[in-house]
Amino acid sequence: MSDETPVCSAKGCRTDALWVLAWNNPKIHTPERRKTWLACEEHREHLSQFLGVRGFLKDVVLLTEWDSPERATGGAAGESTGRSARDGQGGSS
Repeated sequence: MSDETPVCSAKGCRTDALWVLAWNNPKIHTPERRKTWLACEEHREHLSQFLGVRGFLKDVVLLTEWDSPERATGGAAGESTGRSARDGQGGSS
């Protein structure tokens, strides 16, 4: 992970991220694969709803817990911290 503070994935937001939204698209990802969006407090609910109505949202976790050693040892395969929402919510990769 870089030294930069992670920022929210919501389009146009530059606020520090507090949450990790783990998701996958079951049409193209294996069940254990997890893609991630980051969210600030203000955008957590909106991004969660965006993913949830599509059936993509799998978990919402505090960023500090996502980076914990316990999670790293049992973490899901294929984790990525994408900026998909910033680039126009709804990328399916």
